[in-house]
Amino acid sequence: MRPQFRILSDDLIEQIITEGFELLVDPGVRVHNSEALELLADAGADVDFQSQIAYIPRDIVERALATAPSEFHLYDLHDEPVVRYGGDSVQFDPGSAAITVLDSQTREQRAPVTADFVKFVKLVETLPQLDAQSTALICTDVPEEIGDLYRLYLALNYMRKPIVTGAFRKDTWWTMKDMLVAVAGSEEALAERPIAIFDVCPSPPLLWSDLTCQNMIDCARYGIPSELVSMPLAGATAPVTIAGAVVQHTAECMSGVTICQLAKEGAPIVWGGSPAAFDMRQGTTPMGAVGTWMIDASYAEVGKALDLPTHAYLGMSDAKVVDAQCGLESAGGAFIAALAGVNMVSGAGMMDFESCQSYEKLVIDAEIIGMAKRLLAGVEARDEPIALGLMRELKHRAEYLGQLHTAKWFSKEQYIPSGVIDRGSLEAWKKKGAKTAWERAQDRVEELLATYEPSPISEDLREELRAITLKAAQTFGMNELPPLPQN
Repeated sequence: MRPQFRILSDDLIEQIITEGFELLVDPGVRVHNSEALELLADAGADVDFQSQIAYIPRDIVERALATAPSEFHLYDLHDEPVVRYGGDSVQFDPGSAAITVLDSQTREQRAPVTADFVKFVKLVETLPQLDAQSTALICTDVPEEIGDLYRLYLALNYMRKPIVTGAFRKDTWWTMKDMLVAVAGSEEALAERPIAIFDVCPSPPLLWSDLTCQNMIDCARYGIPSELVSMPLAGATAPVTIAGAVVQHTAECMSGVTICQLAKEGAPIVWGGSPAAFDMRQGTTPMGAVGTWMIDASYAEVGKALDLPTHAYLGMSDAKVVDAQCGLESAGGAFIAALAGVNMVSGAGMMDFESCQSYEKLVIDAEIIGMAKRLLAGVEARDEPIALGLMRELKHRAEYLGQLHTAKWFSKEQYIPSGVIDRGSLEAWKKKGAKTAWERAQDRVEELLATYEPSPISEDLREELRAITLKAAQTFGMNELPPLPQN
């Protein structure tokens, strides 16, 4: 028996899906990409090329939903399928594209550079609770035009785990594809055993930009998985009701699946997003709000009803420092996502409305994730009978600590956290320096980094990746890349 969280009735799911279909007919979806408009028109959609609006009939969308895979895997650099998109599998990765990093010494946000990104990748590699890497930070020591591909270049030099990434331009996508092909060995190998997935983000309401649409089409044609990140803001760029926001999310994701499958039937694509319940008081997009969690859990149920893999941005906080609010919001979102069976949960380490990454928050979040995964494992009988024989043997003696039964099962029954979580007595805590969670997290970061093992890629491959990246950098006036920190 696996614990689950359900938030929508079957009837409500059916109505949401029906209204999603109807939105694609009227008012239709805006598509600012000529190739996608041609694909839709050729498939039988009514396309107004002047206004760039496609009116997509239900039968076209249903065909696309039927050809989209219900599951696929991401592979690590050892060719092992370590991430399963599909069913109720639950995995976690850090969020992507933070524009600041929380400095460990000053606790102030600052612009990240190459060394910060490399440190982050190494830390993710050492955390067993995290299943995938992400292009977590945008480095400011390279031209903005190559910010997307440079992150991937750095990650490929230090990672083993698969990676969640994304392109900021149409031309840089091709450079990123070439780097992934170099690591995989060939285009065919990359399609068969993908090591990366690209986020593609429609714009609310009901709009596909030229950039994100083209990225999705290019991914589909090369068999590289793409992950829809629909972002309705309830009350601002989407209806204020949770169900209304999910209807909009449904229509946006349906249109994405349709364009993807028209580009190439069977291309892997994920039903995902990063919505928020817009805060009317502050004009912000809170990722730690319960309404945001509810939108995510709801659209995940819709995606599962359509037999598609799922993704969500959850487990984050809107706090500006690693404090009680940070823990409250991160834990709530991570547990809701896990219980909802979201296949990939992005957001570990993130704070301040998805704009900042923190090493210390990342290691605390890893403990939250470990607890969430233990919860998902559920309760097992373990023995037959469960306890009758053992308790009759001991009768009224409280001597379970010394039993072989306890030694056999305690590490499987309990989640044993690292030293980030303090469970000692008051005196024991004082003897260890009376450290706060922040201070313990700082210690844990350094402990983990000391255990990092260098990436297995060859020096020849490193040189090839550097040459690919340098060629792109030179296009934008940078003639030498920052040196890579030592493995």
